Amino acid sequence: MKVILLENLRKIGSIGDVIDVKRGFARNYLIANKKALHASKENIQEVEKIKIQLGKKDQEKMKEAKKIFEKINKKQFTIKKLSTENNELYGSVKPTEISRIISENENLEIKPSMMQLSKEIKSLGDFKVKIDLHSQVQAVIDIKVIAEEITQ
Repeated sequence: MKVILLENLRKIGSIGDVIDVKRGFARNYLIANKKALHASKENIQEVEKIKIQLGKKDQEKMKEAKKIFEKINKKQFTIKKLSTENNELYGSVKPTEISRIISENENLEIKPSMMQLSKEIKSLGDFKVKIDLHSQVQAVIDIKVIAEEITQ
């Protein structure tokens, strides 16, 4: 299915690009989240007209992303979790939990979907988490998982 991008998306394309993607991805993600339009002749002409405005909006989003980047990049956040005596967690640390910790500590709203865990956090220790703030701005934070209480 051919769509026209309304945002710069990393690894996909930039504003105004007409790309061919799978139908489900187009309908369920790109079009549903207003990141793209179905590529009809009318829509292509419309996007050409508003391409400058979309570019300005993208620049504003990038400025916001850079402000957030300055606040959180390379910061360390601590999470207390229940663990066993061999340092394994009961459950794991999820992006929603990391998002909540950032919100509490920094007063910043970061969606869990923006986070990329290199691997699941299932033990005590230090972990790096990438956060996609914008298609061209990526922050990296450190998550330190410490024992809340050791059970047997």
